[in-house]
Amino acid sequence: MLIKIKKSWHIADRDATPENIYLNRRNLIKGLAGAAITAPLVGLPHLALAKQDRALISAPRNEEYIIDRDITPEEENLKYNNFYEYGSHKKISKAAQKQLKPRPWQITIDGLVEKPIVLDVDELIAKMDVEERLYRHRCVEAWSMSVPWIGFPVSSLVNLAKPLSGAKYLRMETFGDKKMASGIRQQSWYPWPYVEGITMAEANNDLSFLVIGAYGKQVANQMGAPIRLALPWKYGFKSLKSIVRFSFVKERPIGFWEEISIQGNNNEYGFWANVNPDVPHRRWSQASERVLHTGERVPTLLYNGYGEEVAGIYSYLKNEMLFT
Repeated sequence: MLIKIKKSWHIADRDATPENIYLNRRNLIKGLAGAAITAPLVGLPHLALAKQDRALISAPRNEEYIIDRDITPEEENLKYNNFYEYGSHKKISKAAQKQLKPRPWQITIDGLVEKPIVLDVDELIAKMDVEERLYRHRCVEAWSMSVPWIGFPVSSLVNLAKPLSGAKYLRMETFGDKKMASGIRQQSWYPWPYVEGITMAEANNDLSFLVIGAYGKQVANQMGAPIRLALPWKYGFKSLKSIVRFSFVKERPIGFWEEISIQGNNNEYGFWANVNPDVPHRRWSQASERVLHTGERVPTLLYNGYGEEVAGIYSYLKNEMLFT
């Protein structure tokens, strides 16, 4: 007899948001019948996409990752973005759509691995089993959304890389090309490129996810095309966008916002960045969050509601260290 233990975020099927609320794929395909993107992206060579078009991705939904909140409408997610490479405000979508060139895109996997490799992002995707997951997303600025991400576990990349025993952390780096990002040119004082890091235990956790799509399509430029990270139990600044390098290293990396905090002699954005309603930001409370598309304020959940799955990673740390 098969006994299935539900995850802490899992809800009954009757309570899940119907898929047609945020995506009707048949109608979408019909509407794009005359366009150049009616074939799935996954496993195919790079398609000559029309301006602003995003290729459809056929990926099964993993029913282990269902949430108890409505999906944030795609149009809201596309126009409200943090992506400092294109500006320090939320209205960066047009700049990212115009300037970011997500194909061709080279991915480097190096550091303490059996054999460093460089491959095209579509080559990497073709090696992975791609699926859809519904995740909560919590920004350190105390707003939240819920997204149907498409991608593959970070652990699959770890298995591909074959890290050596000395690798303790996974360091990730964005493109950092000022020719492709006006925000880098205009905000030269920031420590570009954007870097983040996680422990190997975090990288191998089931929730850690590398995103290549959302809402049934290739992930939009402003959301981090062509590949980004999603760590749903951490504040969003840990989930860096438009990644070009994965390095397996011995020493703990210093992230982009952690470096800024060090330079500013404050403790606003630390390495761990795990969501906790009881640990305020230096300038605001984290006890509640604003749901992006409704404006409703709801209580913040410890680890963003994913504590059962991740709390064990941090059993060796003092509690006050986990959220800074």
